[in-house]
Amino acid sequence: MAEGSPRKLAIIASKGSLDMAYPPLILANAARMSGIEVELFFTFWGLDIITKKKMNNLNVATVGNPSMHPSFHIPTWLGGLPGMSAMASSMMRQEIDKLDFPPVGEFVEMLVDAGANVYGCKMSMDMMKLTKEDLVDGAEVLGAMEFMEKSEGAQLLFI
Repeated sequence: MAEGSPRKLAIIASKGSLDMAYPPLILANAARMSGIEVELFFTFWGLDIITKKKMNNLNVATVGNPSMHPSFHIPTWLGGLPGMSAMASSMMRQEIDKLDFPPVGEFVEMLVDAGANVYGCKMSMDMMKLTKEDLVDGAEVLGAMEFMEKSEGAQLLFI
């Protein structure tokens, strides 16, 4: 990074479950609060985080998520039972509320209002039959090469 250039953080969010939505949002918020430029690129299932119809209905995956089980005291074999994902998601939302974090949709809007740049991956959107109108207000649609240009010189995180 050139001396005197503003600090820049680029985050690629590729997963759209409730437990994977908060890490990129929290990091982006901390960066904006520190005056760091933020570029958020949502690809594949990460698009659910910025898709209006899905963003406030994200769930925790209980199957294949070994980190979940010790946290919520759910044995791995129980994770596959009907209703376990809904129960785990409800428990996680309660914990998020206790920490006074906003719901995903509100958090994304806060980031856009704070000046974070939010992008949906064009290829993933085409694959999932999404349009710009499906995304949260303030989001743009970019191809991967365009995102590389926008994130040049940034610290890069892939979540």
